[in-house]
Amino acid sequence: MILSPSLLSCDFARLAEELAALEAAGITWAHLDVMDGSFVPNITFGPPVIKAMRKTSRLFFDCHLMIDEPGRFVDDYAQAGADLICVHAEATHHLERTCAAIAQAGAKPAVALNPATPLSAVRYLLPQLSMVLIMSVNPGFGGQSFIPFCLDKVRELKAMIVQAGAQTLIQVDGGVTLDNCAELVHAGADVLVSGSAFFGFPPYGERHSQFQERCQG
Repeated sequence: MILSPSLLSCDFARLAEELAALEAAGITWAHLDVMDGSFVPNITFGPPVIKAMRKTSRLFFDCHLMIDEPGRFVDDYAQAGADLICVHAEATHHLERTCAAIAQAGAKPAVALNPATPLSAVRYLLPQLSMVLIMSVNPGFGGQSFIPFCLDKVRELKAMIVQAGAQTLIQVDGGVTLDNCAELVHAGADVLVSGSAFFGFPPYGERHSQFQERCQG
């Protein structure tokens, strides 16, 4: 299991220090939540902040674009240092074209699905996707509770990936805690995003170990 802590819950006044602390804790991925105030209610940060973070960190930047028409900005995020760019199926009229543009820009393409969005939205794209993100809360705010039916959605997506013979990773974001992480991994999740349930319980190395131990149990 890969744990990708959501920087939305870290101390923004100490970003460089937080990134260094994650590396010291054995974390390899960082989840970057980009919000535009349109697709979701909140506004967070964009390419300039990611570019600044990239200069200080070797972490794998898992960039989650919660923005309308993300295809307009693929090159900007790739050039800023995003290793993986995840766009919402609900946010673009031309999903395949956007995913192809991400790969052409040098980043790994991924697609996020809101809780009520059916898996059929990505069925034919699986061979070209590095990852599918199952949102287990409605996007836009941290600290929400996990929506139970999303566990079945993870199981169904895993079966779909196996049937397609694809190597696509499954990521789950929203309400991920120590109490449900093992069940998510057993259902087929490869990457777990945790915000407040991770950053709210330092030291980070110990918290990382707790997540890994639960998922291996």
